[in-house]
Amino acid sequence: MTLDVLSAGPMLTVQDAGRFGLRHMGVSPAGPIDRAAMALANGLVGNAPGAAALEFAGPAGSFRCDRPVRFAIAAADCVIRIDKRVVLAGESHRLNPGETLTVGAPDGAVWAYLAFSGGLDLPGVLGSCATHLRSGLGGIEGRAVRAGDRLPLGEQTPDAPCLRPESPVFLHEEGPIRLVLGPQDSSFSPEVIRSLTEREFIVTPQRDRMAMVLGGVELPAAKGHDIVSDGTVPGSVQVPGSGMPLVLLAESQTTGGYPKIGTVASVDLARLAQMPVGARFRFSLVTPAEGEDLWIAKQARLRQMLRSFVAKPESVLRSDYLLSCELVGGFYDVEEILRPVTLPDRDRRP
Repeated sequence: MTLDVLSAGPMLTVQDAGRFGLRHMGVSPAGPIDRAAMALANGLVGNAPGAAALEFAGPAGSFRCDRPVRFAIAAADCVIRIDKRVVLAGESHRLNPGETLTVGAPDGAVWAYLAFSGGLDLPGVLGSCATHLRSGLGGIEGRAVRAGDRLPLGEQTPDAPCLRPESPVFLHEEGPIRLVLGPQDSSFSPEVIRSLTEREFIVTPQRDRMAMVLGGVELPAAKGHDIVSDGTVPGSVQVPGSGMPLVLLAESQTTGGYPKIGTVASVDLARLAQMPVGARFRFSLVTPAEGEDLWIAKQARLRQMLRSFVAKPESVLRSDYLLSCELVGGFYDVEEILRPVTLPDRDRRP
């Protein structure tokens, strides 16, 4: 039971929830840039939120399978074709043996996710099959997926329905990107701290799974741009000597020697990473407790969304889909419905 990769884009990787508990050994978690989007793609095909799926930036490529599977793409609209038939992102579809699935580049976002029912069944490295490109860990030999690869698929329920969200899905909020100051914010003047919220930053083309560089505002450090290396996490905003801040992402290093003016709140990190090149935004400051509350609330909304999927109509009407529809709008008295109607004399025919 395999998925054949006929062609592959340059940033197509296998990702699962990631590997945790190894930062003291210099191993960062990897995993998806946008966890909520990967959970959505997995949920639409009946997988656990952290099941192994494909992450892509730019065109994903083309694929075939040797058994019937369901697939879903989440995070962005894409041109998606099963042979010549166009299908939609944000809901699951069936792919049968002999059919070719072709997936174009995300529109309106940078990173998108392609999940298959049963998940990708690759061996784990340090407890995860997530690809860490810079370390060469996980996935397929620690590298991006390429044409000719054959990805094993896990077990699935063949007769399970295709799913769609019950209502429109909004994975991320709008507004400023929320930021927690520190731990080296004291290295920057009050004027520089104010510029975080008073001026607009720009997303530059300098970005990958490790970090993204921001432009538009320089952040000179009054106490210098070199510190004794200490711990970093995804979301850390480091400021090197150029004054151009860089935001660490899923494959970030575990320590760094640049001062960190703040940390992007977990609730907004994926939203920032999904902004296209040239996008403009501002930061707003929150406390660590506020950032934690925002994250907890977002996870609750995500769990509710994953529980609200419904069966979608397919070319053959299935009983599970029909049962999910409100085919009758109320209760009726059958005897009343079947009782003969007596017409007035003027309406009777001779």
